[in-house]
Amino acid sequence: MPKAKVAIFISGGGTNMAALLYASRLPDCPFEVVLVASNKEGAGGLKLAEAEGISTFAHSHKGMERAEHDAVMERAAQDAGADYIVLAGYMRILSQEFVSSWAGKIINIHPSLLPKYKGLDTHMRAIEAGDSHGGATVHLVTQELDSGAILEQVKVAIVPGDTPVSLAERVKLAEHQLYPRALSAYVGRGSDPAFLLDKVRELALKLPETHERESHGSPGFRVGTEKSGKFFAHFNDQHHGSEHVAVLVKTGSMDELLSLVETQPGTYFKPAYYGASGWVGVILNRPDVDWDHVSEWLERSWHSVAPNRLTKLIDAADQF
Repeated sequence: MPKAKVAIFISGGGTNMAALLYASRLPDCPFEVVLVASNKEGAGGLKLAEAEGISTFAHSHKGMERAEHDAVMERAAQDAGADYIVLAGYMRILSQEFVSSWAGKIINIHPSLLPKYKGLDTHMRAIEAGDSHGGATVHLVTQELDSGAILEQVKVAIVPGDTPVSLAERVKLAEHQLYPRALSAYVGRGSDPAFLLDKVRELALKLPETHERESHGSPGFRVGTEKSGKFFAHFNDQHHGSEHVAVLVKTGSMDELLSLVETQPGTYFKPAYYGASGWVGVILNRPDVDWDHVSEWLERSWHSVAPNRLTKLIDAADQF
């Protein structure tokens, strides 16, 4: 599977950026750094990135509206082909427009065990509160500061005599271990069969009167009763010599199946076992899967085998 392309935004020395950059060069890392960008032209991390052959970009935010500066940074990321934006000591609050346009694709690291101590002075606040541990959190960026979904955390013990400076030094070491691991897990989830199965399961079981049952050693999804239900989807994890992780769904005909496979080979394939019966494989372990498209296929396949009492209600509702 192609590596995810990430643009890293920094404002200073870029130690977390460096940790991510060097991790990206290890075998089997699922991401590559295509750009290091900063709101400060003299940011020390830019020099390191340049020395390592990474494209860099800098544009001061001074004298600019927040959204205007964000647009400049966004264009640089887009020009570099970035799939994700990774904040590594980027000391700017992003505009709502920017966050919305990159929803689910902006990742940040924060020096506390969120949801504790959002914002600044996290180490001092943890020490003053008498906490046993500080730490760091990798999370998705949303419009509310430091409140996006938590991806991973690491704890760092607070020892007697700790100051905000001494605690910060140890937390920074922990951050360098945590960030590459958390980012790898997040951007690489598209090739993780367990993640993909969970997504398919969530969509399939939302449909009326559905349940899961194993079929030929793989998860399958049926509509109707446990006794008389019919399969409308099968999960395929590289079975029968296939390289694909996919969901198998029913097409209208063999002609449709063959047409889909011929015209869109990066999206569809003919399964070895089910293909003869008109089932097509919708490939899931590929970049930028359109889950709305997968959902539409599941609903269509469900509709083709569901009892009339269920489809009549839906067909009637669709007329209004």
